[in-house]
Amino acid sequence: MRRSSPVFTSTTLVAALVATAAVTGLAGAASAAPSTANKDAAKNVIYLLGDGMGRTHVTAGRQRFYGAGAKMVMETLPAQGHVSTYAVERNSGQPGKAGFRPNLVTDSASAATAWSSGVKTYNAALGVDAKGTVVPTLMELARQDGFRTGNVSTAEITDATPAGQMSHALARGCQGPLYSESACQDLEITGEKLPTNDVRVTPIADQIARNGTADVILGGGLSRFDTSDETALKQQGYSVLGSVADQRPATKADLAAARGEKVFGLFNKGNLTVEKTKQDNPAAPQAQEPSLPEMTRKAISLLGHNSTKGKGFYLQVEGALIDKRSHANDAAQTLAEIKAFDDSVAVALAFAKRDGNTLVVVTADHECAGFNIVEKGTFTNAEAATPPGNVDGGNTANSSSPTRPRNARDATRSSGIINGSGSADAGNFAPATFRTPDDASDVTDGSPEASLWLSYLSGNHTGADVPIYAYGPGSGQLQGSVDNTALFTIVGRALRVVR
Repeated sequence: MRRSSPVFTSTTLVAALVATAAVTGLAGAASAAPSTANKDAAKNVIYLLGDGMGRTHVTAGRQRFYGAGAKMVMETLPAQGHVSTYAVERNSGQPGKAGFRPNLVTDSASAATAWSSGVKTYNAALGVDAKGTVVPTLMELARQDGFRTGNVSTAEITDATPAGQMSHALARGCQGPLYSESACQDLEITGEKLPTNDVRVTPIADQIARNGTADVILGGGLSRFDTSDETALKQQGYSVLGSVADQRPATKADLAAARGEKVFGLFNKGNLTVEKTKQDNPAAPQAQEPSLPEMTRKAISLLGHNSTKGKGFYLQVEGALIDKRSHANDAAQTLAEIKAFDDSVAVALAFAKRDGNTLVVVTADHECAGFNIVEKGTFTNAEAATPPGNVDGGNTANSSSPTRPRNARDATRSSGIINGSGSADAGNFAPATFRTPDDASDVTDGSPEASLWLSYLSGNHTGADVPIYAYGPGSGQLQGSVDNTALFTIVGRALRVVR
């Protein structure tokens, strides 16, 4: 099906969200006067999200590009900790409440809802709690309170992480422009089919094009939008780069020339092209796509230049392809995406240091694929040549035999969502090797002499905690261990839109 006209307005949606916030207590200070005594308040917040980026992703990026004794830019931020990421099952209660049922491995949608709305929800849900109730997002609250807002991603802008700030959907696959009831409805949550004018079953592209939640929108996903969406955007004053009607993606030249308070630029019909492919093929048309650091720099410029009434801006930046290439167990492209993301952190940090009143938060939604740095010369699921010596042979608990024979080839392999056709062959799961700045000059990628050996556990997400780094006002609250829902409160209080 294709929705022929808008089915809701941003005015009615914002009113409903404020009412929801008042009832749930999620954002009672959305219209309250800022507290001048709040030492953790910031004029601007830049929230950078490395999708799928676990602690080992950061370590591997450091070793690959900077060397073992150096640091990624994100690792230089003064406040550091880790974030728990679990989701909940459908119709679950919230943590500590009746009926609480955790799901230990989140997807990007439920994780995005956690930090943007402060509630745990089920995998695939955006901007709704685990029982399907619409909850306000930080970007909506910031926009309502007069802050400028921006959303940047290397994925389709309708994908889970960017959509988590700009939409409310029972199912993340309800992106548009074509859609089906099965892609948008969730009878397990609602009990009955919802009418098409319910925002929760409205295609995400339709919502983004009409609700005005983000002033600056940069990323991929042009094919998710149609001519009616372009018309709606222009009616709200957006400068649309490229052409939605002609399905002509914008280019980095279009981005460089962009001006105005509202800018909508999509640079690929799908996800943006991975950095390694652009580096390897500089003459290809995809090389005309801007990089994540370039989009970050432009978004900051547009938002900062047009800030009014003493208000600053709230910008979310996603390095989405770290996750997508980890799903595919592609270490080379994963590493290049980590570097591009860290370069974007450098852009944000440089601005924050010049500005003096900007909170920078760098984290991830979940870890993807069990990324591992393995010992040089070892292999995935390696077995010792002989069992280790038993120094306590009299203790029967310490005298067992290995549970699987040496050099066994696993009968089954991960059935991850993007694993290639060779995933059934255990021989295809050998580590990938990469030279580092610490290696001799004649060492090459792919050689046994390269010092960085990388492997994957699976093609899916894991439940591991993820790192968090922060700089600026309020960053001290991100030291140590926090849950992903706490990020809603910490960032919201920095912007003074959440009590």
